[in-house]
Amino acid sequence: MYQNLFYMSTVQIRHSLYEYIRFADEKKVKAIYTIVEEEIKEKHEIWNDAFTKEMQRRANQIESGKVKGKSREEVVSKAKATTLPITL
Repeated sequence: MYQNLFYMSTVQIRHSLYEYIRFADEKKVKAIYTIVEEEIKEKHEIWNDAFTKEMQRRANQIESGKVKGKSREEVVSKAKATTLPITL
């Protein structure tokens, strides 16, 4: 069982887990969720104190004139100019 894990790509593992969870009984789904619950909550809590403090620091620098910010339009325009087209 574990040997297969080493030969599977992350995409294959995710797909296998997704298929398993789709049809697993309630007890197993809850058990799996319990294992990863804290990590899930941490990833959804991006607005923690450190993040908020950093965003406030950056906003203060822009407002004080220490740093020149860019408008949304400037950022989008530059992104479009540097993005490669997707070809299939």
